[in-house]
Amino acid sequence: MSNSPLQLAIFDCDGTLVDSQHSIINAMDLTCSTYGFDKISRDSVRRVVGLPLEIAMEQLFEDQTQSMHHEMAETYRSHFRDMRLAGDVEEPLFDGTIKALDDLEADGWLLGVATGKAMRGLIPTLETHDLQNKFATLQTACRAMGKPHPEMVEKALSETGVEAKNAVVIGDTTYDIHMAGNANVKSIGVSWGYHDAEELMDAGAACIIHDYSELKQAINKVMES
Repeated sequence: MSNSPLQLAIFDCDGTLVDSQHSIINAMDLTCSTYGFDKISRDSVRRVVGLPLEIAMEQLFEDQTQSMHHEMAETYRSHFRDMRLAGDVEEPLFDGTIKALDDLEADGWLLGVATGKAMRGLIPTLETHDLQNKFATLQTACRAMGKPHPEMVEKALSETGVEAKNAVVIGDTTYDIHMAGNANVKSIGVSWGYHDAEELMDAGAACIIHDYSELKQAINKVMES
């Protein structure tokens, strides 16, 4: 029996595992239309992906009240659910995702997700790609404090019995990197998501990968450092 310590790789979802920006922007456009507001720019929407939805609304609609932010968040969720029921949600995996996950599993890594999605949004995303049984722990903003608060990482560590020094977060936004740092966990940034690689490094990422084929080597290097 191996005496090697358990290791946990915690992945963000939107912008890291799946390319969901088209559907996110469509749902935001529908939300704006519901209230007669001008559409929010694509770049502005991309900047807040990963935050709890109410916080995202607060940042996008600063002139609105807190109660309105909560109402708009629920309206967005309703539009997204309707889109999913109609088969209009597009969330393709990024190239190489499955092989990267398989390779980590083969090396004995436990896998987890920490996402700004609610659980009712995360599960259908994972089921679409037959990944619902791939992860040992699923952490969502509806069950823990949202990013960059460390609670999702801390709960993932508690559920899996992994020590912080043996875990790594993989994400595409500064919220992911700060969440990891706040939990005293190392992090790796991906360049294909919603925040620039330079921002991720400035936030504290140990390194940046530009393709999932680079992940295994990057993780090994980060964990050895």
